[in-house]
Amino acid sequence: MKISYLPSVLIAALILIACDDNTSTLGVDMMPNNDFVSSIYKSYDTETRSYFVGDSVLARSNISYLGRFTDPETGTIIKSDFLAQFHCSENFSFPASVVNDSIIGAEVKLFVKEFVGDSLTTFKVSVYPLNVIMDPDVNYYTNIDPTKYYDTTQPPIAEKWYTLSDRTIEDEERWKKGYNTNITIPLPREYGQAIYDAYRADSSIMANTEAWQNSGLPCSKGFYFKLESGDGAIAYIDICQFNIDYRYYSQSLKKDTLGTQQFAATEEVVQETRFENSNLDVLMDVTDATYLKTPAGIFTEVTLPVDSFDIKDTLNTVALTLTRYNDKVQSNFKLNIPKEVLLVRLDDYNNGFFENYEVTNGVTSYITSFSKNTNTFTFSNISKLINTCIAEKKNGTASKNYNKVLIIPVECTYDSSKKLVKLSHDFSMRSAKLVGGTDKIKLDVIYSKFNQ
Repeated sequence: MKISYLPSVLIAALILIACDDNTSTLGVDMMPNNDFVSSIYKSYDTETRSYFVGDSVLARSNISYLGRFTDPETGTIIKSDFLAQFHCSENFSFPASVVNDSIIGAEVKLFVKEFVGDSLTTFKVSVYPLNVIMDPDVNYYTNIDPTKYYDTTQPPIAEKWYTLSDRTIEDEERWKKGYNTNITIPLPREYGQAIYDAYRADSSIMANTEAWQNSGLPCSKGFYFKLESGDGAIAYIDICQFNIDYRYYSQSLKKDTLGTQQFAATEEVVQETRFENSNLDVLMDVTDATYLKTPAGIFTEVTLPVDSFDIKDTLNTVALTLTRYNDKVQSNFKLNIPKEVLLVRLDDYNNGFFENYEVTNGVTSYITSFSKNTNTFTFSNISKLINTCIAEKKNGTASKNYNKVLIIPVECTYDSSKKLVKLSHDFSMRSAKLVGGTDKIKLDVIYSKFNQ
Protein backbone atom coordinates (compact mmCIF):
# COMPACT_ATOMS: atom_id res chain seq x y z
CA MET A 1 0.00 0.00 0.00
CA LYS A 2 1.52 3.29 -1.03
CA ILE A 3 1.51 6.02 1.62
CA SER A 4 1.68 9.55 0.30
CA TYR A 5 0.71 11.39 3.49
CA LEU A 6 0.65 10.73 7.20
CA PRO A 7 -1.00 13.02 9.75
CA SER A 8 1.56 14.51 12.12
CA VAL A 9 0.08 12.74 15.13
CA LEU A 10 0.57 9.38 13.39
CA ILE A 11 4.10 10.23 12.29
CA ALA A 12 4.87 10.80 15.97
CA ALA A 13 3.28 7.46 16.81
CA LEU A 14 5.39 5.66 14.20
CA ILE A 15 8.56 7.23 15.58
CA LEU A 16 7.63 6.02 19.06
CA ILE A 17 7.00 2.52 17.74
CA ALA A 18 10.33 2.50 15.86
CA CYS A 19 12.31 3.84 18.81
CA ASP A 20 10.67 1.88 21.60
CA ASP A 21 13.64 0.71 23.69
CA ASN A 22 12.34 -2.22 25.74
CA THR A 23 12.90 -5.97 26.12
CA SER A 24 10.10 -6.83 23.70
CA THR A 25 12.64 -6.52 20.86
CA LEU A 26 15.20 -8.92 22.37
CA GLY A 27 16.08 -11.69 19.91
CA VAL A 28 14.43 -9.97 17.00
CA ASP A 29 17.80 -9.84 15.20
CA MET A 30 17.80 -13.65 15.11
CA MET A 31 14.38 -13.84 13.41
CA PRO A 32 14.00 -14.30 9.64
CA ASN A 33 13.35 -11.10 7.72
CA ASN A 34 9.84 -12.15 6.82
CA ASP A 35 8.87 -12.24 10.54
CA PHE A 36 9.45 -8.56 11.17
CA VAL A 37 6.45 -6.48 12.30
CA SER A 38 5.39 -3.77 9.88
CA SER A 39 3.10 -0.79 10.38
CA ILE A 40 0.23 -0.03 8.06
CA TYR A 41 -1.59 3.29 7.88
CA LYS A 42 -5.23 3.57 6.87
CA SER A 43 -7.87 6.25 7.19
CA TYR A 44 -11.62 5.77 7.45
CA ASP A 45 -14.51 8.05 6.64
CA THR A 46 -16.23 9.02 9.89
CA GLU A 47 -19.69 10.48 10.33
CA THR A 48 -20.39 13.41 12.63
CA ARG A 49 -23.47 15.46 13.37
CA SER A 50 -24.56 18.23 15.71
CA TYR A 51 -26.19 16.83 18.86
CA PHE A 52 -28.91 19.01 20.35
CA VAL A 53 -29.04 19.40 24.13
CA GLY A 54 -30.96 22.68 24.23
CA ASP A 55 -31.07 24.18 27.71
CA SER A 56 -30.75 21.06 29.85
CA VAL A 57 -27.43 19.90 31.25
CA LEU A 58 -26.39 19.25 34.83
CA ALA A 59 -26.07 22.65 36.53
CA ARG A 60 -23.09 21.96 38.77
CA SER A 61 -20.93 25.08 38.93
CA ASN A 62 -19.53 27.55 41.46
CA ILE A 63 -20.10 30.39 39.00
CA SER A 64 -23.48 32.03 38.44
CA TYR A 65 -24.36 33.77 35.19
CA LEU A 66 -26.51 36.84 34.61
CA GLY A 67 -27.33 38.61 31.35
CA ARG A 68 -28.34 38.19 27.74
CA PHE A 69 -26.06 38.02 24.71
CA THR A 70 -26.54 37.63 20.96
CA ASP A 71 -23.65 35.84 19.28
CA PRO A 72 -22.57 38.00 16.31
CA GLU A 73 -21.20 34.95 14.46
CA THR A 74 -24.22 32.62 14.62
CA GLY A 75 -27.13 34.86 15.66
CA THR A 76 -27.94 32.54 18.57
CA ILE A 77 -29.12 34.17 21.81
CA ILE A 78 -28.15 33.16 25.34
CA LYS A 79 -30.10 34.40 28.35
CA SER A 80 -29.19 33.56 31.93
CA ASP A 81 -30.32 34.32 35.46
CA PHE A 82 -29.96 32.35 38.67
CA LEU A 83 -31.12 31.21 42.09
CA ALA A 84 -28.80 31.33 45.10
CA GLN A 85 -28.91 30.25 48.71
CA PHE A 86 -26.73 31.79 51.41
CA HIS A 87 -24.52 30.08 53.95
CA CYS A 88 -24.74 31.00 57.65
CA SER A 89 -21.47 30.42 59.46
CA GLU A 90 -21.59 28.50 62.74
CA ASN A 91 -19.94 31.36 64.62
CA PHE A 92 -22.47 33.88 63.33
CA SER A 93 -23.30 36.72 65.73
CA PHE A 94 -24.24 40.36 65.83
CA PRO A 95 -22.25 42.62 68.19
CA ALA A 96 -23.91 43.24 71.53
CA SER A 97 -23.50 46.98 71.05
CA VAL A 98 -25.53 47.67 67.86
CA VAL A 99 -26.50 51.32 68.15
CA ASN A 100 -30.19 51.65 69.08
CA ASP A 101 -30.65 47.99 68.07
CA SER A 102 -31.24 49.41 64.61
CA ILE A 103 -30.15 48.08 61.26
CA ILE A 104 -28.94 50.68 58.75
CA GLY A 105 -29.68 48.69 55.61
CA ALA A 106 -29.42 45.44 53.65
CA GLU A 107 -28.05 44.67 50.21
CA VAL A 108 -26.87 41.99 47.85
CA LYS A 109 -23.49 42.24 46.12
CA LEU A 110 -22.81 40.22 42.99
CA PHE A 111 -19.06 40.21 42.29
CA VAL A 112 -18.21 39.86 38.60
CA LYS A 113 -15.20 37.65 37.86
CA GLU A 114 -15.35 38.34 34.10
CA PHE A 115 -17.89 38.89 31.39
CA VAL A 116 -18.56 38.52 27.68
CA GLY A 117 -19.98 41.38 25.62
CA ASP A 118 -20.31 45.14 26.06
CA SER A 119 -19.77 46.44 29.61
CA LEU A 120 -21.85 49.56 28.85
CA THR A 121 -25.05 47.64 28.05
CA THR A 122 -27.89 48.47 30.45
CA PHE A 123 -29.75 45.65 32.19
CA LYS A 124 -32.55 45.35 34.71
CA VAL A 125 -32.64 42.62 37.36
CA SER A 126 -35.38 41.87 39.90
CA VAL A 127 -34.89 40.07 43.21
CA TYR A 128 -37.43 37.60 44.60
CA PRO A 129 -37.07 35.77 47.93
CA LEU A 130 -37.28 32.00 47.60
CA ASN A 131 -40.00 30.21 49.57
CA VAL A 132 -38.68 26.67 49.00
CA ILE A 133 -35.40 25.30 50.33
CA MET A 134 -33.34 23.85 47.48
CA ASP A 135 -31.85 20.47 48.38
CA PRO A 136 -28.04 20.32 47.86
CA ASP A 137 -28.29 16.55 47.28
CA VAL A 138 -30.60 16.96 44.27
CA ASN A 139 -29.30 17.20 40.71
CA TYR A 140 -30.61 20.44 39.21
CA TYR A 141 -30.38 21.21 35.50
CA THR A 142 -29.93 24.40 33.52
CA ASN A 143 -33.57 24.43 32.38
CA ILE A 144 -34.72 24.78 36.00
CA ASP A 145 -38.15 26.41 36.45
CA PRO A 146 -37.67 29.27 38.97
CA THR A 147 -41.44 29.70 39.43
CA LYS A 148 -41.41 26.54 41.57
CA TYR A 149 -39.25 28.28 44.16
CA TYR A 150 -40.78 31.72 44.69
CA ASP A 151 -44.21 33.32 44.97
CA THR A 152 -45.07 34.56 41.49
CA THR A 153 -48.08 36.50 42.84
CA GLN A 154 -45.84 38.86 44.82
CA PRO A 155 -43.78 41.74 43.43
CA PRO A 156 -39.98 41.63 43.69
CA ILE A 157 -38.44 43.00 46.89
CA ALA A 158 -35.88 44.94 44.85
CA GLU A 159 -35.10 46.01 41.30
CA LYS A 160 -31.85 47.31 39.88
CA TRP A 161 -30.75 48.88 36.60
CA TYR A 162 -27.05 48.23 36.09
CA THR A 163 -24.13 48.17 33.67
CA LEU A 164 -21.10 45.94 34.18
CA SER A 165 -18.92 49.03 33.95
CA ASP A 166 -20.51 50.83 36.90
CA ARG A 167 -21.10 54.40 35.73
CA THR A 168 -22.26 55.53 39.20
CA ILE A 169 -18.66 55.69 40.43
CA GLU A 170 -15.71 57.75 39.28
CA ASP A 171 -13.05 56.19 37.03
CA GLU A 172 -10.48 56.87 39.76
CA GLU A 173 -12.49 54.68 42.14
CA ARG A 174 -13.07 51.98 39.53
CA TRP A 175 -9.36 51.50 38.84
CA LYS A 176 -8.30 51.78 42.47
CA LYS A 177 -6.37 48.79 43.80
CA GLY A 178 -8.69 46.43 45.62
CA TYR A 179 -11.84 47.45 43.77
CA ASN A 180 -13.85 44.50 42.52
CA THR A 181 -16.46 44.94 39.81
CA ASN A 182 -19.83 44.21 41.35
CA ILE A 183 -23.56 44.71 40.98
CA THR A 184 -24.89 46.15 44.25
CA ILE A 185 -28.63 45.74 44.83
CA PRO A 186 -30.11 47.56 47.88
CA LEU A 187 -32.80 45.59 49.73
CA PRO A 188 -35.52 46.95 52.05
CA ARG A 189 -34.02 47.83 55.45
CA GLU A 190 -36.85 46.08 57.27
CA TYR A 191 -35.66 42.70 56.02
CA GLY A 192 -32.35 43.18 57.79
CA GLN A 193 -34.13 44.51 60.87
CA ALA A 194 -36.42 41.48 61.05
CA ILE A 195 -33.42 39.14 60.94
CA TYR A 196 -31.62 41.12 63.63
CA ASP A 197 -34.66 41.21 65.92
CA ALA A 198 -35.23 37.46 65.54
CA TYR A 199 -31.57 36.79 66.35
CA ARG A 200 -31.79 38.90 69.51
CA ALA A 201 -34.88 36.95 70.58
CA ASP A 202 -33.32 33.53 69.90
CA SER A 203 -29.75 33.28 68.58
CA SER A 204 -30.14 29.53 67.93
CA ILE A 205 -32.01 30.30 64.73
CA MET A 206 -28.66 31.40 63.31
CA ALA A 207 -26.67 28.47 64.70
CA ASN A 208 -25.85 27.12 61.25
CA THR A 209 -27.07 27.10 57.66
CA GLU A 210 -29.77 24.50 58.27
CA ALA A 211 -31.21 26.43 61.21
CA TRP A 212 -31.05 29.68 59.23
CA GLN A 213 -32.82 28.20 56.20
CA ASN A 214 -35.59 26.72 58.36
CA SER A 215 -36.04 29.85 60.47
CA GLY A 216 -38.82 31.27 58.32
CA LEU A 217 -37.00 34.60 58.27
CA PRO A 218 -37.18 36.77 55.15
CA CYS A 219 -34.38 35.96 52.71
CA SER A 220 -33.27 32.86 54.68
CA LYS A 221 -34.02 30.47 51.79
CA GLY A 222 -32.18 32.61 49.23
CA PHE A 223 -33.10 34.71 46.19
CA TYR A 224 -34.00 34.40 42.56
CA PHE A 225 -32.19 37.03 40.48
CA LYS A 226 -34.45 37.43 37.48
CA LEU A 227 -33.18 39.20 34.38
CA GLU A 228 -35.94 41.52 33.18
CA SER A 229 -34.38 43.34 30.22
CA GLY A 230 -31.16 44.08 28.35
CA ASP A 231 -29.06 42.40 25.66
CA GLY A 232 -25.34 42.58 24.99
CA ALA A 233 -23.40 41.02 27.88
CA ILE A 234 -23.33 38.14 30.35
CA ALA A 235 -21.60 38.43 33.73
CA TYR A 236 -19.74 35.54 35.34
CA ILE A 237 -20.45 35.95 39.06
CA ASP A 238 -18.09 34.09 41.39
CA ILE A 239 -19.11 35.68 44.72
CA CYS A 240 -22.66 36.47 45.81
CA GLN A 241 -23.17 38.13 49.22
CA PHE A 242 -26.21 39.09 51.27
CA ASN A 243 -25.14 41.85 53.67
CA ILE A 244 -26.78 43.44 56.70
CA ASP A 245 -25.28 46.80 57.74
CA TYR A 246 -25.42 48.46 61.16
CA ARG A 247 -23.50 50.77 63.47
CA TYR A 248 -22.04 49.54 66.74
CA TYR A 249 -19.79 50.80 69.51
CA SER A 250 -16.21 49.62 69.02
CA GLN A 251 -14.30 49.07 72.26
CA SER A 252 -10.97 49.21 70.46
CA LEU A 253 -11.77 52.47 68.63
CA LYS A 254 -13.81 53.90 71.50
CA LYS A 255 -16.46 55.14 69.09
CA ASP A 256 -19.38 54.12 66.93
CA THR A 257 -18.33 52.44 63.69
CA LEU A 258 -19.87 50.70 60.72
CA GLY A 259 -20.30 46.91 60.77
CA THR A 260 -21.57 44.32 58.30
CA GLN A 261 -22.75 40.75 58.69
CA GLN A 262 -22.32 38.68 55.53
CA PHE A 263 -24.11 35.62 54.22
CA ALA A 264 -22.31 34.18 51.20
CA ALA A 265 -23.35 31.81 48.44
CA THR A 266 -20.76 29.03 48.90
CA GLU A 267 -20.20 25.42 47.83
CA GLU A 268 -22.15 24.28 50.91
CA VAL A 269 -25.38 25.71 49.49
CA VAL A 270 -27.14 25.65 46.13
CA GLN A 271 -26.42 28.06 43.28
CA GLU A 272 -28.31 27.24 40.11
CA THR A 273 -28.11 29.16 36.83
CA ARG A 274 -30.97 28.94 34.36
CA PHE A 275 -30.05 29.19 30.67
CA GLU A 276 -32.29 29.85 27.70
CA ASN A 277 -30.86 29.34 24.21
CA SER A 278 -32.62 30.75 21.16
CA ASN A 279 -32.09 30.16 17.42
CA LEU A 280 -30.18 26.91 17.92
CA ASP A 281 -32.41 25.36 15.26
CA VAL A 282 -30.54 27.45 12.67
CA LEU A 283 -27.29 25.70 13.60
CA MET A 284 -28.94 22.29 13.77
CA ASP A 285 -30.12 22.78 10.17
CA VAL A 286 -26.53 23.07 8.95
CA THR A 287 -25.63 19.75 7.31
CA ASP A 288 -22.07 20.31 6.07
CA ALA A 289 -20.57 21.09 9.49
CA THR A 290 -21.16 20.45 13.19
CA TYR A 291 -21.10 22.72 16.23
CA LEU A 292 -19.94 22.98 19.79
CA LYS A 293 -22.05 25.62 21.55
CA THR A 294 -22.06 26.46 25.24
CA PRO A 295 -23.63 26.84 27.70
CA ALA A 296 -25.65 23.62 27.19
CA GLY A 297 -26.66 24.19 23.56
CA ILE A 298 -24.98 21.79 21.11
CA PHE A 299 -22.42 18.98 21.29
CA THR A 300 -20.94 17.01 18.37
CA GLU A 301 -21.74 13.33 17.95
CA VAL A 302 -19.23 11.02 16.24
CA THR A 303 -20.10 7.59 14.83
CA LEU A 304 -16.91 5.55 14.92
CA PRO A 305 -16.51 3.27 11.85
CA VAL A 306 -15.86 0.20 13.99
CA ASP A 307 -17.32 -2.25 11.45
CA SER A 308 -14.72 -1.14 8.90
CA PHE A 309 -11.68 -2.05 11.00
CA ASP A 310 -9.40 -4.92 10.07
CA ILE A 311 -9.62 -7.01 13.23
CA LYS A 312 -6.97 -9.47 12.01
CA ASP A 313 -4.27 -6.89 12.73
CA THR A 314 -3.31 -5.10 15.95
CA LEU A 315 -4.41 -1.51 16.49
CA ASN A 316 -1.52 0.66 17.59
CA THR A 317 -2.88 4.15 17.16
CA VAL A 318 -6.32 5.57 16.34
CA ALA A 319 -6.38 9.34 16.02
CA LEU A 320 -9.47 11.52 15.77
CA THR A 321 -9.02 15.13 14.66
CA LEU A 322 -11.77 17.73 14.64
CA THR A 323 -10.89 20.81 12.60
CA ARG A 324 -12.46 24.18 13.37
CA TYR A 325 -13.69 26.61 10.73
CA ASN A 326 -12.45 30.15 11.21
CA ASP A 327 -15.00 32.80 12.12
CA LYS A 328 -16.38 34.82 9.23
CA VAL A 329 -17.75 37.75 11.23
CA GLN A 330 -15.41 40.38 12.63
CA SER A 331 -16.58 41.56 16.04
CA ASN A 332 -15.09 42.82 19.29
CA PHE A 333 -17.59 40.66 21.15
CA LYS A 334 -17.33 37.29 19.40
CA LEU A 335 -17.41 34.18 21.57
CA ASN A 336 -14.26 32.31 22.54
CA ILE A 337 -13.42 28.78 21.40
CA PRO A 338 -13.91 25.91 23.90
CA LYS A 339 -10.64 25.31 25.77
CA GLU A 340 -11.03 21.63 26.56
CA VAL A 341 -13.41 18.99 25.29
CA LEU A 342 -14.41 15.56 26.53
CA LEU A 343 -14.85 12.51 24.32
CA VAL A 344 -17.27 10.13 26.04
CA ARG A 345 -19.50 7.33 24.84
CA LEU A 346 -23.09 8.41 24.23
CA ASP A 347 -24.44 5.65 26.50
CA ASP A 348 -22.09 6.67 29.32
CA TYR A 349 -23.23 10.28 29.04
CA ASN A 350 -26.90 9.28 29.13
CA ASN A 351 -26.27 6.97 32.09
CA GLY A 352 -25.02 9.74 34.37
CA PHE A 353 -21.38 10.41 33.56
CA PHE A 354 -21.51 13.92 35.08
CA GLU A 355 -24.12 13.09 37.72
CA ASN A 356 -21.82 10.34 39.06
CA TYR A 357 -18.80 12.67 39.26
CA GLU A 358 -16.86 10.55 36.76
CA VAL A 359 -13.58 11.62 35.16
CA THR A 360 -11.77 10.26 32.13
CA ASN A 361 -10.32 6.74 32.22
CA GLY A 362 -8.27 6.67 29.00
CA VAL A 363 -10.35 3.78 27.70
CA THR A 364 -13.89 4.95 27.05
CA SER A 365 -13.39 8.67 27.78
CA TYR A 366 -10.66 11.19 26.92
CA ILE A 367 -9.81 14.88 27.27
CA THR A 368 -8.04 17.11 24.78
CA SER A 369 -7.36 20.84 24.44
CA PHE A 370 -7.83 23.16 21.51
CA SER A 371 -4.66 23.78 19.51
CA LYS A 372 -4.34 27.31 18.16
CA ASN A 373 -1.42 26.21 15.97
CA THR A 374 -3.43 23.62 14.04
CA ASN A 375 -6.92 24.99 14.70
CA THR A 376 -8.00 21.53 15.85
CA PHE A 377 -9.12 19.33 18.70
CA THR A 378 -7.07 16.12 18.40
CA PHE A 379 -7.52 12.89 20.33
CA SER A 380 -4.17 11.32 19.54
CA ASN A 381 -4.97 7.71 20.43
CA ILE A 382 -8.39 6.23 21.19
CA SER A 383 -7.39 2.67 20.24
CA LYS A 384 -8.52 1.29 23.62
CA LEU A 385 -12.00 2.62 22.94
CA ILE A 386 -12.06 1.03 19.49
CA ASN A 387 -10.88 -2.29 20.92
CA THR A 388 -13.61 -2.09 23.55
CA CYS A 389 -16.23 -1.53 20.85
CA ILE A 390 -14.88 -4.43 18.78
CA ALA A 391 -14.94 -6.74 21.82
CA GLU A 392 -18.54 -5.80 22.64
CA LYS A 393 -19.60 -6.48 19.08
CA LYS A 394 -17.81 -9.84 19.11
CA ASN A 395 -19.28 -11.09 22.39
CA GLY A 396 -22.78 -9.82 21.71
CA THR A 397 -22.96 -7.13 24.42
CA ALA A 398 -22.92 -4.10 22.10
CA SER A 399 -25.79 -1.63 22.49
CA LYS A 400 -27.33 0.15 19.52
CA ASN A 401 -25.12 3.19 20.35
CA TYR A 402 -21.97 1.18 21.02
CA ASN A 403 -19.97 3.07 18.38
CA LYS A 404 -21.25 6.58 19.14
CA VAL A 405 -19.39 9.18 21.19
CA LEU A 406 -20.06 12.79 22.12
CA ILE A 407 -17.62 15.70 22.03
CA ILE A 408 -18.54 17.97 24.96
CA PRO A 409 -16.94 21.28 26.06
CA VAL A 410 -15.91 20.89 29.69
CA GLU A 411 -14.24 22.66 32.56
CA CYS A 412 -11.43 20.61 34.13
CA THR A 413 -10.10 20.79 37.68
CA TYR A 414 -6.61 19.42 38.34
CA ASP A 415 -4.77 18.83 41.60
CA SER A 416 -1.23 19.98 42.38
CA SER A 417 0.24 17.00 40.51
CA LYS A 418 -1.77 17.84 37.36
CA LYS A 419 -4.13 14.91 37.91
CA LEU A 420 -7.67 15.45 36.67
CA VAL A 421 -9.96 15.36 39.71
CA LYS A 422 -13.19 16.98 38.53
CA LEU A 423 -15.13 17.45 35.31
CA SER A 424 -18.12 19.68 34.74
CA HIS A 425 -19.90 21.19 31.78
CA ASP A 426 -18.39 24.41 30.47
CA PHE A 427 -20.98 27.12 31.18
CA SER A 428 -18.94 30.00 29.80
CA MET A 429 -20.02 31.48 26.47
CA ARG A 430 -18.10 29.56 23.79
CA SER A 431 -18.67 28.36 20.25
CA ALA A 432 -16.91 26.43 17.48
CA LYS A 433 -17.97 25.34 14.00
CA LEU A 434 -16.29 22.08 13.01
CA VAL A 435 -15.61 20.32 9.73
CA GLY A 436 -18.03 17.42 9.48
CA GLY A 437 -21.62 16.52 8.73
CA THR A 438 -21.94 15.61 5.06
CA ASP A 439 -18.24 16.49 4.73
CA LYS A 440 -17.04 13.36 6.50
CA ILE A 441 -13.93 13.57 8.61
CA LYS A 442 -11.14 10.97 8.74
CA LEU A 443 -10.23 8.55 11.50
CA ASP A 444 -6.50 7.82 11.10
CA VAL A 445 -5.27 4.37 12.12
CA ILE A 446 -1.90 2.62 12.42
CA TYR A 447 -2.04 -1.18 12.43
CA SER A 448 0.86 -3.50 13.16
CA LYS A 449 1.17 -6.97 11.64
CA PHE A 450 3.77 -9.66 11.10
CA ASN A 451 5.06 -9.86 7.55
CA GLN A 452 3.99 -13.02 5.77
